[in-house]
Amino acid sequence: MKTIIKKEKTFDTVKVFREIKEKIAKETEKMTFEQFKEYLNKNRITTTD
Repeated sequence: MKTIIKKEKTFDTVKVFREIKEKIAKETEKMTFEQFKEYLNKNRITTTD
């Protein structure tokens, strides 16, 4: 029988994305649709080619 050894994660993607999602939800909680659209445009991630 093989023994499985689990490594300790140095970066937990699910945890990080959950924290980001909760932060955005708190920041946009009481915004109107127009305010939310502006928030998204202001915080857009730009990609480099």
